[in-house]
Amino acid sequence: MLTNDQLSKWDRDHFFHPSTHLGQHARGEAPGRIIQSAEGCHVTDRDGNRLLDAFAGLYCVNIGYGRQEVAEAIADQARELAYYHSYVGHGTEASVTLSRMIAERAPEGMNRTYFGQGGSDANETNIKLVWYYNNILGRPEKKKIISRWRGYHGSGIVSGSLTGLSLFHKKFDLPLDTVRHTTAPYYFQREDEGQSEAEFVAMCAADLEAMIEAEGADTIAAFIAEPVIGTGGIVPPPKGYWAAIQPILKKHDILLIVDEVITGFGRLGSMFGSPVYGLEPDIMTIAKGLTSAYAPLSGSIVHDRVFEVLARGTDENGPLGHGWTYSAHPIGAAAGVANLTLLDSLGLVSNAAEVGPYLTQAMAEAVGDMHHVGDVRGVGMLTAVELVSEPGTRKGFDPADKIVPQIVAAMGRRGVIARAMPQADIIGFAPPLCLSREEADTVVSVTHDSIANVLG
Repeated sequence: MLTNDQLSKWDRDHFFHPSTHLGQHARGEAPGRIIQSAEGCHVTDRDGNRLLDAFAGLYCVNIGYGRQEVAEAIADQARELAYYHSYVGHGTEASVTLSRMIAERAPEGMNRTYFGQGGSDANETNIKLVWYYNNILGRPEKKKIISRWRGYHGSGIVSGSLTGLSLFHKKFDLPLDTVRHTTAPYYFQREDEGQSEAEFVAMCAADLEAMIEAEGADTIAAFIAEPVIGTGGIVPPPKGYWAAIQPILKKHDILLIVDEVITGFGRLGSMFGSPVYGLEPDIMTIAKGLTSAYAPLSGSIVHDRVFEVLARGTDENGPLGHGWTYSAHPIGAAAGVANLTLLDSLGLVSNAAEVGPYLTQAMAEAVGDMHHVGDVRGVGMLTAVELVSEPGTRKGFDPADKIVPQIVAAMGRRGVIARAMPQADIIGFAPPLCLSREEADTVVSVTHDSIANVLG
């Protein structure tokens, strides 16, 4: 206990946490957790509490915790070659092999991957490449990026601007003026309650068309979106949404950046989310499930038609002026190779396709009729429970009441980690892809009991 007390003090005094109420944490007013070990779908903190992690860290530990094959691959790589850069054509066996493995799994034509460290920097890279692309094509005015409200694309300067959640803008002087936000395909929270799903989709498409017309198609470079809204609420798109949106982008020669940081590498019960919804990306963002977070690594997968223009640009202007010191870091790449190998050999994508829908269905049956549950939704190994303050409406609670954080805290006391989603009354679930039906049942029962405990 003395060790834990000392660590807790050091934590409060020295550790600057991301996405944290800094004052409350520093004063010891908010609970924190120091995690010591983990295996499968469970983590154990330094006080010996074992918890079922129903959010896979941050949607990222796809293969589950404690896979020794990945740990050994990282150790072997560190012993042989801990680091070398990837500038001016340098590579390692791990980075070259991983590039090939990604191309074999990605949609057709997505053959080249630029590696970074996380999803935020990958989206920063994506926008720079899009701007470069249009400059090479002689279209210097075609630079604006359209994102969607409630989309999440990172928390950097550009990536934070792309994110459509005010929490990531407030007091940061964001978003940048080059970014525009259009309607989120969030049917449950539609303004017009009488709208059918088809009418709502038509409205989303019309709103996008109107924005393009108002801004001028010759000024808009790209549209960025997640196949399924993640941090903005775990919201699968309404039927027909992507079939309505993609033709508009093609008509106006606007590149499509598909952010697969959450959906990539099995989360939807398929290797990527794009084929699930018939998406044809020009650029794809990957991270999280690429290494199952055993080491930091992200990627920007570029379609051949975009890469050809970028290559022409270097023929005309010399080497591409973009790079990170840790791009394609060999330890991250080795983790990625071992992770993707395990993803296949353990059949985890198929497990996500089977257990994920079971979790959502079981959750709907257990809590769907509870007084304050407005919606239960999901796709693959993603599930959300949205709460309402008044049954039969879509009205949320007063944020000051912190209803969902209270429920999530109650779940933690019962041995399950879920996420209180930001700017919403939503309990989010994104377990490791190795989740069993029995573990799913535990998540469901704890959710039910915790909602009942907090809301009666």
